[in-house]
Amino acid sequence: MTEDRPFAHQRRERIVGELRRHGNVRVRDLARLLEVSEPTVRRDIAALDARGLLTKVHGGATLPTALHPGRTPVRRNRPGTAPLTIGMVVPSLDYYWPRVVSGARAAAMALGVQLQLRGSSYDPAEDRRQIGRLIEAGQVQGLLLAPTLDGEGVGEMVDWISDLPVPTIMVERQTPHWTPTASQLEWVRSDHTLGLEMAVRHLHEHGHRRVGLVLSESSPTSAHLARGWFRACEELDLPSDFVVRRAVSLHVPGHRRIIEGILDRCRRSGVTALIVHSDPDALSVAQYLTEQGVAIPDDIALVGYDDEVAHLAQPAITAVRPAKARVGRVAVEMMVSRLVEGRHRPGQRVLVLPELNLRDSSVKRPESL
Repeated sequence: MTEDRPFAHQRRERIVGELRRHGNVRVRDLARLLEVSEPTVRRDIAALDARGLLTKVHGGATLPTALHPGRTPVRRNRPGTAPLTIGMVVPSLDYYWPRVVSGARAAAMALGVQLQLRGSSYDPAEDRRQIGRLIEAGQVQGLLLAPTLDGEGVGEMVDWISDLPVPTIMVERQTPHWTPTASQLEWVRSDHTLGLEMAVRHLHEHGHRRVGLVLSESSPTSAHLARGWFRACEELDLPSDFVVRRAVSLHVPGHRRIIEGILDRCRRSGVTALIVHSDPDALSVAQYLTEQGVAIPDDIALVGYDDEVAHLAQPAITAVRPAKARVGRVAVEMMVSRLVEGRHRPGQRVLVLPELNLRDSSVKRPESL
């Protein structure tokens, strides 16, 4: 007797979903949840184990991981066949992206696939060159991409990516506009909009009613942060007009003059807190404020975004931390699932939630209250 394949596919998707939520599942519980027999669940688990989507254990299953007790990373390929190889192209190898890559590498190791990494430089032409090199080598079965998607030619770039001969998943990116081509692309990214809302609400809870936002003008993240800013300000009935779109990190020519202008505007408009993207810019602002005798957080509270080096400032800067390693891990898991299950797997678009790390720059000590 053969099983109904569409129903089997739906059951197995549900099993993988339960695993991702709980980390492990039991045959007995799944049989009750799915309203099927325990032998049916065991067959589903065996099929998913063969595909490398879970690890079969006595009485149930766990997520495949190098940390699973008593096991080494499981190689999910038939004897004599080469492991799956996933290409990954990221725009930087020295800030933000190393944590994303480390998460992707951990997932690749756990799932028994290889990861080929290429660095680019926030330049569409270089993106195409690096992606093209991976395709021409003929060794990758899927691609994880973080292309530059601003300026002219975005539609052309999206169409080019969609026409690549292997499946693609965008990482920390999504297509900026809807097109029939773009609607088919999958992505996984941090929910930066929510992250900025968290920062605004934190400052509001601590009594700030006039807050300013400083954005890195060339960052792909800035558009998401701006959406979070305007949404949070509207919901909390806060003024939203103080938005500065200028980089102010130490390497920017004239950064002191720019920060001086921001501080002067804070004084004139009564702003008592600033949210600054990204960490290097927040550190530059903190350093200037300290030099000018402006007390943090007593005179101006400060929140950074990215949390790469915010803890190194004096005082340590409260910062929103995107779950970068988790983004990389989920991207690899999504790609492996797509390669194993093929066209039958529904497309996915995943938002990973950030967290807010509270430090001295935004919370006054009791003696200061």
